[in-house]
Amino acid sequence: MITIIDYGSGNLKSIKNGFSRIGVEASVSGDVREMENADALILPGVGAFGNAMENLKSYEPTIHQHIESGKPFLGVCLGLQVLFAKSQESKGVEGLKVFEGDVLRFPGSLKEEGLKIPHMGWNNLQIQNECPILKGVGSEYMYFVHSYYVKPEDDSIIAATVDYGVDVPAVVCQDNIFATQFHPEKSGAMGLQILKNFVKMIP
Repeated sequence: MITIIDYGSGNLKSIKNGFSRIGVEASVSGDVREMENADALILPGVGAFGNAMENLKSYEPTIHQHIESGKPFLGVCLGLQVLFAKSQESKGVEGLKVFEGDVLRFPGSLKEEGLKIPHMGWNNLQIQNECPILKGVGSEYMYFVHSYYVKPEDDSIIAATVDYGVDVPAVVCQDNIFATQFHPEKSGAMGLQILKNFVKMIP
């Protein structure tokens, strides 16, 4: 069973429909018991880091237990960012601290280079390290919408980047933990391939 965490900060219908398009049923739930019984958890997210963490308080222990159990976990967009320790967007707010590192705002100097903030639209991946969810995926274009990007302390977890004036980690990958800054469910056939690859990780 795949459970999409409903914590009030996610584009739930979009990611659920993404799984439906590959013939896989995923439930949307805010019920901790259902999350505890899930074979895989999805953490989507739109909006602000601080609001998301406030809404995730009651789910934080369950998320950590799931990850520590070795079950597959996928974060999407803001669901990637909250895996890190802190964000410039919401100073003083602690993230889930699954990974050490910061979430940084794109520098204002990007505008001088003709780059808009937020980073919105299609950008192509640059594969950095092997990752199971990227099997069969190369320098594909994926769909992004974000004004902040992660900077992990451990670069080895970065599986793919995109160039947007700075090197933006687009996929992070460690053991059973996977996360994308882009929206795979909105990224065409190759985005759906990433969801298919994730499903294959479920025992």
